[in-house]
Amino acid sequence: MRVLVTGSSGWLGRHFAARLRQDGHRVTGLDLAAGPETQVVGSVADRRAVERAFAFGADAVVHAAGLHQPDLVRTRLQNFVDINVSGTLALLEAAKAAQCSAFVMTSTTSLMIDRAIREERGDAAVWLDESHAPLNPRNIYGTTKLAAEGLVRLFAQEHGLPGVVLRTSRFFPEDDDRPTALLSGPNIKANEFLNRRLSVEDAVEAHLAALSHAQQIGFGLFIASAPPPFTRDEVADLKRDARAVIARHFPDAAELYARRGWQLPRSIGRVYDPSLAEATIGWRAKTDFAAVLEALRTDAPLPFVHDASYVSPKDR
Repeated sequence: MRVLVTGSSGWLGRHFAARLRQDGHRVTGLDLAAGPETQVVGSVADRRAVERAFAFGADAVVHAAGLHQPDLVRTRLQNFVDINVSGTLALLEAAKAAQCSAFVMTSTTSLMIDRAIREERGDAAVWLDESHAPLNPRNIYGTTKLAAEGLVRLFAQEHGLPGVVLRTSRFFPEDDDRPTALLSGPNIKANEFLNRRLSVEDAVEAHLAALSHAQQIGFGLFIASAPPPFTRDEVADLKRDARAVIARHFPDAAELYARRGWQLPRSIGRVYDPSLAEATIGWRAKTDFAAVLEALRTDAPLPFVHDASYVSPKDR
């Protein structure tokens, strides 16, 4: 298959493009920044760059390019519209004209978080799945990604272009955008595998599953996150005393954390539920909180990447 991958120099894009090549597919990479997986340097908002990329031939598109949360402090609001919305539209129109068999878009769970959820105002954790509504993104990033999702849905319904949207949870290697002096970067990431994180390897597998199932399902929207060890009936306890809930599921977690000088979360305000992706496209993340604890238990390398010095190629 000939696959056009946007964002091919980025953290997800370069991992995904390399995996496609490994599986025998022919890949064309489009990115603002040069890189080993990028053949066309340009923006998805530049229709001439999109045309150059499609000139290599494309049977499917995996759209991983876009402006993200960290870009809020360093770029104009208009750029979010140009790249995340207009760029997605340009790709969809080109994919339709090329009669592509699948269009897979990387979206974000961030667009599901309004201010009330972010500030954890309720008495219980919020259990988030694809049925969560109404959606009220708290910034231009989430607003434009939600608009782009709507375009993918529209082209599936109106033009028969099979589309899958993946709302991915966090898989970036750099430090959190809201660091705390109390917890190290690896400690924060390990905690997030309880409710809101994904390894980049599992993100790649989710996109592969979406690509292979797009024609079958026509349109699909899925949360891609590590499976939480909790159940919906534990949401009040998670908000009140997360450590007690974690101890019920993992009796040695506190001891394993103590050996590293780490801390478990005292309270958890939201949980992403990826079970629809498992039921529909057969994808389930391999790296979860149990895998993190097993690494601590056996003194093995942590099953995720932390690189505090990482800078996206487009920002260098």
